[in-house]
Amino acid sequence: MPFITLTSDIGQQDYLVSAIKAQLLRTDPAFDLIDITHTISPFNYPQAAYICRSAFRNFPDYCYHIILVNLFEKKPEQLLLAFHRNQYILCADNGLLNMILEEKPEMLIGIPLDKNAIKNTTYCVSIMGRIIKQLVEGAPIASLGEPDVNYVEKNHLRPLLHNDWIEGQIIFIDNFENVIVNITHEQFEEQRKGRSFRIVFKRDEIIERISESYADVSEGEKLALFNSAGYLEIAINKGNAAGLFGLQGYSEKMSKVPGFMQNQLFYQSVKVFFQ
Repeated sequence: MPFITLTSDIGQQDYLVSAIKAQLLRTDPAFDLIDITHTISPFNYPQAAYICRSAFRNFPDYCYHIILVNLFEKKPEQLLLAFHRNQYILCADNGLLNMILEEKPEMLIGIPLDKNAIKNTTYCVSIMGRIIKQLVEGAPIASLGEPDVNYVEKNHLRPLLHNDWIEGQIIFIDNFENVIVNITHEQFEEQRKGRSFRIVFKRDEIIERISESYADVSEGEKLALFNSAGYLEIAINKGNAAGLFGLQGYSEKMSKVPGFMQNQLFYQSVKVFFQ
């Protein structure tokens, strides 16, 4: 039985994560369930996209990934089943799919929902479980719903690029308060073109080299490195970078609040200057 991963913004405070797993095991007790995380920040699409994209690439081919993030942004009429780079993804039709993939899926199926059903989380998971079971048993993917269905698309959060600089947004702060920026190693080197650089954040904090590990600097010193997912990370060796520097994760929802961009953006962005 292939792996089935679970990613959600449900949290761990109540029964719902266990109920989701129970619903899947009722569909097939042989399902092999793996938690990615259930602590995605509510309504935080850039964070969800980063976590899913970084996790999925490490799984063997033909795994199934259930995403329960902002499942009810609107009243659901369909769920999405995508097959992309030998992975199956099941999620709500809320724009998150193309933010994760950063491109069109190779195959996309719309899974219709019963109009008379109470469309809660366990109902949606039961539909996803049924679809996975049918796929495992050999059902053609195109037979499970409407192929090439219209779906909601949202632009994934891209860094701003200029010949002499690149500006990224903080998309995740981990348990150690290390700060992850949406600048990949590939983007960094492509813009750098062999030049020297300065990484600047909170207007006056500067880093001028890339470390390989936290131990490259003395305890308490700041550093920049590219993490195992290939993204720029700002950290302090045995310290809390986000807390010390007052850095915050980018929030699409909060960015729409009047006056927010002027007052808060420099706490949520990192800029690299090339020279």
